[in-house]
Amino acid sequence: MRAVLQRVTEARVHVDGALIGETGKGFLILVCAMGGDTEAQAEKLAAKVAKLRVFKDDQGKMNLSVRDIGGSALVVSQFTLAADLRGNRPGFSTAAPPAEGERLYRHFSQALEKESVPVANGQFGADMAVSLVNDGPVTIWMDTDDL
Repeated sequence: MRAVLQRVTEARVHVDGALIGETGKGFLILVCAMGGDTEAQAEKLAAKVAKLRVFKDDQGKMNLSVRDIGGSALVVSQFTLAADLRGNRPGFSTAAPPAEGERLYRHFSQALEKESVPVANGQFGADMAVSLVNDGPVTIWMDTDDL
């Protein structure tokens, strides 16, 4: 699985003008299931996200996790993280098929909640409008193949 984490002070996602998910201080997580990904990879990614120390401590050093600060996450499906950029028009054939992608996206969100991180979600497959205030900015790319 692939994910882009953005440390945020707030983030929201709208579908057809309606607010469907939001978070305060914590993470906006764009997540993509790749072909062949497993539930174990979703759980591994969730555990890594929950423990990742990128929030500032009292000395201003990135030394605290989202759990340490009592933060939360807005998780949004993002199949375009699977982009193959060899040409000028990206291909997305390495992304998991939609049904499998949605299942793993949901499993990741549930696994993150089991890691004691409150989660709000976007809507899988929808045309979403995502807004955020990136804190730092801090943006981290993760791939379970590298964990």
